[in-house]
Amino acid sequence: MSTDNVQPPAPPRSSLRLADRDERIEQVKPNLPRQFVNFTFYRVRPEWRLLEEAERELGRREFIEAVEEFRGTLLIHSYSIAGLRSNADLMIWRIGYSLDPIQEMTARINRTGLGRYVEATQSFLSMTKRSMYIDKDNPEHVEDRLHIVPGQANYLFVYPFVKTRDWYSRSAEERQEMMDEHIRIGSKYRSVKLHTTYSFGLDDQEFVVAFETDEPADFLDLVQELRETKASSFTLRDTPMYTCRQRTLAECLEALG
Repeated sequence: MSTDNVQPPAPPRSSLRLADRDERIEQVKPNLPRQFVNFTFYRVRPEWRLLEEAERELGRREFIEAVEEFRGTLLIHSYSIAGLRSNADLMIWRIGYSLDPIQEMTARINRTGLGRYVEATQSFLSMTKRSMYIDKDNPEHVEDRLHIVPGQANYLFVYPFVKTRDWYSRSAEERQEMMDEHIRIGSKYRSVKLHTTYSFGLDDQEFVVAFETDEPADFLDLVQELRETKASSFTLRDTPMYTCRQRTLAECLEALG
């Protein structure tokens, strides 16, 4: 989906001076405002499938119309989880420059016929920001961590992430050294694209990690290899982990029955 229809607010006229690395990145990418990111997982109650088909069709149509109303202010992608987990049937990934549209869209969904039969079983809220760790293999990394372009692959793997307090007591140099190993391993799996967003003070986790790929086996191998790194010993929590298959919203709702 094109991001052209979602217009960011105008950047401030002045800002604090950034570190040299960030100044070099600014020469490659324009300065963009940070984004709010939300992953909401829904489960449909069994009573939904007992309704007459005409009522279910109306509920699905209302749900789709409610979501479509917000495509001008939010980037929205839908994913089916039917058959992949027992506590969620679909996930909606929303990205925007304000929290208000996310809340307004949720309220609008709740008022639909289908909305009365679905419940949000998990919701992760985060924001984009620059990584504090340098990619030494590519210090001029052109990916702007402040701006996410989602929906580039068939599969999305999402999970919350929390580091131990001991991790934050280590020096910046020691943490960078451990992250260098992470970065080297990640660079081996070119088919997997990482989106790291930050939840400090916004939600229970510290980070939300989302990986896009067309090759689930590559993601499995990547995670297994990362488990053997030194930085992995400082992971406090990285569950629940969701496997999501990108589908149109109509396809996702049809899978609900």
